[in-house]
Amino acid sequence: MNDETTTAGAPKAAKAHGLTWLALLTTTGTLVCCALPIALVTLGLGAAVAAMTSAFPFLIVLSKHKVWVFAFSAVMLAVSGWVLYRPGRSCPVDPRLGEACNRLNRWSRRIYWSSVVLWGIGFFAAYLALPLRIWLGF
Repeated sequence: MNDETTTAGAPKAAKAHGLTWLALLTTTGTLVCCALPIALVTLGLGAAVAAMTSAFPFLIVLSKHKVWVFAFSAVMLAVSGWVLYRPGRSCPVDPRLGEACNRLNRWSRRIYWSSVVLWGIGFFAAYLALPLRIWLGF
């Protein structure tokens, strides 16, 4: 009997859930540093971006180091994906713990895929939107 089918399965599921929340936090950082300012300027709200960067000066640091922000969040997504979808993963045999583990796994996967979508939006806005616009001639 492996250790994931005992009561030790609940902490392992909680660890995976914690990693998905950390991945969501880091991918949200990619939106805040890059996608949100670009979207606001595109909508003609440059003054809002100026006010936002004066109120939160760390946004300038994030945008200057966006390569590292995106690299770190991509690594976090890869680690979270591996933890969620690794082979041999199972829930406890106890019905109550098993139900809780399955519910936690469903939420972890939802959070993970939300994080992947957020990262993709941020990546598109930070690296692909301007070259695509130039290429299309807009």
